[in-house]
Amino acid sequence: MEHNMFCYQCQETAGCTGCTRVGVCGKTPDVAAMQDLLVYVTKGLSAVTTVLRAQGEEVSAEVNHLITLNLFTTITNANFDKEAIETRIAATLEVKRELLPKVREQERLPQAALWDEADGWAEKAAQVGVLSTENEDIRSLRELITYGLKGLSAYSKHANALLRDDGEVDAFLQRALAATLDDSLTADDLVALTLETGSYGVKGMALLDSANTQTYGDPRITKVNIGVRKNPGILVSGHDLRDLEMLLEQTQGTGVDVYTHSEMLPAHYYPAFQKYPNFVGNYGNAWWKQKEEFEAFHGPILMTTNCIVPPKDSYRYRLYTTGAAGYPGCQHIPGGIGEEKDFSVIIEQAKRCAPPQELERGEIVGGFAHAQVLALADQIVDAVKSGTIRKFVVMAGCDGRAKSRDYYTEFAKALPKDAVILTAGCAKYKYNKLPLGDIGGIPRVLDAGQCNDSYSLAVIALKLKEVFGLEDINDLPIIYNIAWYEQKAVIVLLALLYLGVKNIHLGPTLPAFLSPNVAKVLVENFGIAGIGTVEDDMKLFFGEGV
Repeated sequence: MEHNMFCYQCQETAGCTGCTRVGVCGKTPDVAAMQDLLVYVTKGLSAVTTVLRAQGEEVSAEVNHLITLNLFTTITNANFDKEAIETRIAATLEVKRELLPKVREQERLPQAALWDEADGWAEKAAQVGVLSTENEDIRSLRELITYGLKGLSAYSKHANALLRDDGEVDAFLQRALAATLDDSLTADDLVALTLETGSYGVKGMALLDSANTQTYGDPRITKVNIGVRKNPGILVSGHDLRDLEMLLEQTQGTGVDVYTHSEMLPAHYYPAFQKYPNFVGNYGNAWWKQKEEFEAFHGPILMTTNCIVPPKDSYRYRLYTTGAAGYPGCQHIPGGIGEEKDFSVIIEQAKRCAPPQELERGEIVGGFAHAQVLALADQIVDAVKSGTIRKFVVMAGCDGRAKSRDYYTEFAKALPKDAVILTAGCAKYKYNKLPLGDIGGIPRVLDAGQCNDSYSLAVIALKLKEVFGLEDINDLPIIYNIAWYEQKAVIVLLALLYLGVKNIHLGPTLPAFLSPNVAKVLVENFGIAGIGTVEDDMKLFFGEGV
């Protein structure tokens, strides 16, 4: 069957099979094609850098950063700007031209490493997309690895922005990308590489955690205002803390307030950001509600990463992008790693705008990253041993538009009063404003931060395993009921599998890119399962009578 495009990398893909006419996210076929080509040439460059390392050559940090940003650019809802993507393709081909002569046995390189056409990009893109791998299981495993690497690239890019690099992570990411071009690899080989991707997912998350905490301090328990003030404001969404820091510095004394949105909420938990008097609070909810909330905000919005929803004309002129993000017709703020970005155009526009419309009032509590939770370890262990806390429920991951995601709100409401939710990512917006109370002073929703901060949940689990003297992490009183949407959730899943966590429930649907045979491997070896009804899952997790 002839398709205008084919993409199935996110949870909302059409019919849970694949977007073939236009992306549910709003991605058009021509943009999808250029993203496919960008991934292809990035894999080709990675094949070159992998061989160069094997020859004993060094690969520069600039090349590593290029590859990382290329992958991040293709994450769901990050970049809809065809011209920007084409610019990255051209830059990647140029770097490959410079490096290719250093390869001693070029005939052993894959075709992607040798392709270098100045034109015919659309035709090439049609040949190298997802469906170019005919074997369904090989295709499924290649895409699973690629999407995991896209998630890993997000962690790496944020660490890079804080001038932190891990050469081993970069080398693996490029080696694994190159391996997805290797037709000699069997399904078993690719399964092994999938788990290895999970191991580097842990390393990547640890790198970012270290970069964030060493730069901004350990997150601490914080009450975050969800109301507004009377000053004009700038709304910052996405995940990049360095962009937020630069904006806060540049808005001091301007009379402009700064608010976070969606995944940027956890910035309030870091001590370094709490010193800014114009850092007001969090505005709105998860990414998918932005059309209504951005319109009501009145001031400019800065998207530092995904998740962009194609904007309404009513506020498109107030929407700015930076880093990997991009949308046609929206001004992009340039600036690379280590460079100071100039946000003056956003600040000047904000001064001319009305203050934000109030959506709600009150506070929400967060800041339960691993350092803060481990400081409460004795209290938590006592609560578990006494039976005051029966189980922890990891409800990390992503939120989304689908009505089926209401399951997570109803699940949180139905939890027994002796269950505590551990969360990270925007999935928390399904329940972080519910009056769930606390257990002996421990809130029943412990928010560790962004999806990027899922490392904290792994550290907490491993520490509890040690404290309780358990040999198997699966013997902990922890349930995993995770919502997913895009590729950062994929690398979190692979990291958990590498750490030996089993019986993870994933919803609201299993990924479309898992072939029946690959899904069977995950079910049989790791106990991966979907979700059922709230009532049935309560019985499954807590027994009859809950």
